[in-house]
Amino acid sequence: MSSLYLIIECTQPWVGSSVEHQLSGCVTANSNCLGFACEDVQYLVAGCGFKPTLLNFTYMGETALNTDLKSTNSTLMKLSLLIRCVKTEWRAVDMASFLDLFLKNKCNTFLVSFLTEPKDDLAYRFIESWIGDGLLVSKGQKWFRHRRLLTPGFHYDVLKAYIKPMSDSTKTMLDKWESYANTDKSFELFEHVSLMTLDSILKCAFSHNSNCQTEGGTNAYIKAVYELSNLINLRFRTFPYHSDLIFYLSPHGYRHRKACSVTHSHTREVIRKRKEALKEEKELDRIQAKRNLDFLDILLLARDENQQGLSDEDIRAEVDTFMFEGHDTTASGLSFILYSLACHPEHQKMCREEIMQALEGKDTMEEDLSKIPYTTMCIKESLRLYPPVPGMNRKTTKPITFFDGRTLPAGSFVGTSVYGIHRNAAVWENPDVFDPLRFLPENTSRRSPHAFVPFSAGPRNCIGQNFAMNELKVATALTLKKYELIEDPTCKPKIIPRLVLRSLNGIHIKIRSVEPNM
Repeated sequence: MSSLYLIIECTQPWVGSSVEHQLSGCVTANSNCLGFACEDVQYLVAGCGFKPTLLNFTYMGETALNTDLKSTNSTLMKLSLLIRCVKTEWRAVDMASFLDLFLKNKCNTFLVSFLTEPKDDLAYRFIESWIGDGLLVSKGQKWFRHRRLLTPGFHYDVLKAYIKPMSDSTKTMLDKWESYANTDKSFELFEHVSLMTLDSILKCAFSHNSNCQTEGGTNAYIKAVYELSNLINLRFRTFPYHSDLIFYLSPHGYRHRKACSVTHSHTREVIRKRKEALKEEKELDRIQAKRNLDFLDILLLARDENQQGLSDEDIRAEVDTFMFEGHDTTASGLSFILYSLACHPEHQKMCREEIMQALEGKDTMEEDLSKIPYTTMCIKESLRLYPPVPGMNRKTTKPITFFDGRTLPAGSFVGTSVYGIHRNAAVWENPDVFDPLRFLPENTSRRSPHAFVPFSAGPRNCIGQNFAMNELKVATALTLKKYELIEDPTCKPKIIPRLVLRSLNGIHIKIRSVEPNM
């Protein structure tokens, strides 16, 4: 049986800080999984198919970890452990100093190796039935070939053409918000932002105007994408559903199969029609004269050194992967960015002044994304505090030796908390404070490049990170141009771990129209 390694670093409780959410756990010889009162650690260690027999620890406030470990400074507010499961034995090793060391750039060997390894099958198999063997989950030569073929699709000149559809989708969302403006009533952000990012990515991937923001859930494909996003999150946090047999025999499994069928049929039909339109080079010239090439065009036209393209099924997988990765993650990131700016009006004011000066009366952002450096720093600071993907998982293909001589064998599953890395007090001074100046060039240069990894890092980093950053900048700028964002102190987000970072009670703000002369 493969070993399971988990690097867990929690810098604060995910849900509240009351006694009932304090971390506690106990494992007996007959347990099939670790049971915790706090959902943040539970989702990492349960349902893995392992049968632990040794681990018993309790956290109470500021008390230190009390197990068979050596003395540690870890507490409820800062936990860094490496937990190993080999067959039926659980062993825990103090890892607090280890994470601090490699983040201080004293030992990068492990992290660099970790970031070049293939994705963990355990973490990504829940989405494979939807997105197939696309770039997110593929391995080896197939991943390398697809990455090389897709990279030109994220070139600066290609991404620049997407600014207009991103702006149009954002404006549709902001127009809908007029009913909330100046009412002193808060509203929930995420659902609005999620529809907007879906609308935007449909335009960029297919050149398809879905009208999903105004027509709601009437489109079968839109409904299926939403259904799959929700069902994947449900499966991720429901441990019996980690079993394929149990999940696919359940009503949720039936809905999942049905939604997959809808999305696959839609994508295949779109690919078929587009291939017909691109059959002749003359037709391609006419299409390019009328519009910019979208992501699907680029996939269909991609060729390797042997002039071989992608198969229809590979193209389908990459389009569905683009939909999955570019929809929920961007929605999470943007929602928390707007919330962070609502909570810090002084930074919001500086961003708005910068945006107004950059736009100079225009209502589009095509040429102006480089002219808003302070806004970009605020976006990065929010991504630090609220990374859209709170954890990463890999499977080692060769042994990795730590700086102290210990070795991870090949075939080990490794997980690390991006949320924890971004709030590590050894790297970030006052890590829970919103401070955009951390991202001034002179401050960034003093940190390890692996201290801030909202899009992962290394060769398997997010290929669409520049696409995502462009969308975050466009949406943030146009929102601040039109509205003042105001915190609702009665409804603070309760952060919960999912494949994508969410809030248990939603993300609520109030808005006020910005005066034209501001």
